[in-house]
Amino acid sequence: MPETRYQDRTDSFDEKMRLLEAAWKRGNYRTARSLTDSLRGTIVQEQHEREAPAPPLMPASSFGQVAGLPAPWRDWAKGWSYYKTLALDETTGQARPPEPVEVALSFPAGSMPVAREIRVARIDGDGTLKEVPSQVHSEILRGAERHCQVVFLSMSAAHARTQYLVFFGNPDAELPDYPTDLKTKGEGFALDIENDFFRASLSRQMGQLERLTFKREHGLELFAGGEGHGEPPCIDWAHDYVGSGNFQKFRITLWETCPNYEVIRGPLCTIVLRWGFPYSPVHPVFSPCRLHVFVEYRFLAGVPWFLKSGRMDAVKDFEADALRDDEWVFSGQSFTDQVWMGPDGKLREGPIDKDKLDNLWAVGFYHKTAQDAFIALFLEHRAEGLPPIRHGGSPLMFYKWHGHVWSRYPLPGKHVPAGAVLHQKNAYLALHYQDDGPKLVETIRHRLMNPLSISAGDAPRTGSAPAGRLARPGESGDSPISKAALWEALRDCKDEQLYRADLSVVDLGLVHDVRVRGDAVHVVMCMPHRGRPRLGFFEFGSGGNSMPVRQRLMRVPGVRRVVVEQTWEPAWSSNRLNERGRRVLL
Repeated sequence: MPETRYQDRTDSFDEKMRLLEAAWKRGNYRTARSLTDSLRGTIVQEQHEREAPAPPLMPASSFGQVAGLPAPWRDWAKGWSYYKTLALDETTGQARPPEPVEVALSFPAGSMPVAREIRVARIDGDGTLKEVPSQVHSEILRGAERHCQVVFLSMSAAHARTQYLVFFGNPDAELPDYPTDLKTKGEGFALDIENDFFRASLSRQMGQLERLTFKREHGLELFAGGEGHGEPPCIDWAHDYVGSGNFQKFRITLWETCPNYEVIRGPLCTIVLRWGFPYSPVHPVFSPCRLHVFVEYRFLAGVPWFLKSGRMDAVKDFEADALRDDEWVFSGQSFTDQVWMGPDGKLREGPIDKDKLDNLWAVGFYHKTAQDAFIALFLEHRAEGLPPIRHGGSPLMFYKWHGHVWSRYPLPGKHVPAGAVLHQKNAYLALHYQDDGPKLVETIRHRLMNPLSISAGDAPRTGSAPAGRLARPGESGDSPISKAALWEALRDCKDEQLYRADLSVVDLGLVHDVRVRGDAVHVVMCMPHRGRPRLGFFEFGSGGNSMPVRQRLMRVPGVRRVVVEQTWEPAWSSNRLNERGRRVLL
């Protein structure tokens, strides 16, 4: 029968499970392995299409018209059509230096993703607008709405309310390029990430934090030397657990590569998410699916810390002789003293009070002379479906002549019931630790435990004339070559591998950005997946490609040069399809 529907052109989860079970029963293991790979593809696509977005702060329909703004602001934001208003309230009595904040927003679904066009501006006390660096990530399409996370740089006086306008709706907008101190190099999870305070290197094998270098005069480098336990040694060793009978340890650092990962990178935050089941030392002889581990690193611009969030889900009942959700090891003797914090939020130096050994909320080390410190702040540590857990993690200055270490073992017993969940969120500080070190750490923790409160803001009424304008050259209808003509031309560039679908690179959402600089056009494009890594198929033409991008754009009046750049970040998904692309494919 001819394939006329999406369901005809692929196979469902249920169908693949039926085929997998049949292959398993026949002992056809190669086919079974292939089916598990195919099943994974189905699950990834279902996640793209069905996973619920974070609840937005306000409805997609809640926005104002730029045409209704005060005249000075309307002129400053020429090129944009709509805005949303956000209010940030400082409630703890602390002045907040610039730091990234994040909010979930939704917008009416237009013909294109919104990442190119979103801009954020702060309303200053004198009534002027000032653009602040922003970053858009995790954009997905659900029905008639586009959902995304918007990160922007905020600052606030103590007990103050600061309002921001989030502009959107500009077809001529280009992906913004904000200069910040956050730099990320590498591909996938094999990254080197730095800001003004430190440089972090993630393991090329499985993405765990391998080294951290302080960006001070002598550049202290924290590392774990030796042969590890057969895996690459990292300074971050969690998460792991020991099976019943103390038989073996299952670790995520034993992953041969990340079983599952996503990476978000930009000027304000780089986020690395990894998840899967820990491996046995002799994987796959033992490959239990008992404790699912999810780990997120979040590196930020402009602050001397990074965040790690973790979640451990018991998929079934099992026994664990030990379970560890935080451990850090440093070779050598980089520090001279230890620090810790009890439930009162006060940082102390020296030995831990015996009655606080299982109620710690910060641990770490510092060096009296060099004034370097590395300190973990335990911002969240809780469990569901378990008795009260232990908040331990006592630091040790000497670990088998190896260096410094701390380990946290939260389980109150050995039995882990199905459905139990362990949550954690930690901040790790790489600090210049002087006489006011304890006060500085306490202040940072207080800020992190009490983030700025974000709510829908009030409709602006009056405004003063801002300096300059929001639009870069070419973003407010003043492009020397019509952006609309360029996008229309790209609709002639089809993916001939979808033989009868007649879909262009625009329909497929393969074009991230179109920029015009004089008579030169710069196009940023992605490929649908790594099995098709060669963008030249679209750029130059190959094997029947209907109209190469470079050739078609050179026909647009005024174009003298075309530069096509390929990117894998952000990765393509079906959320990038436009209305026509979705109608034809899905």
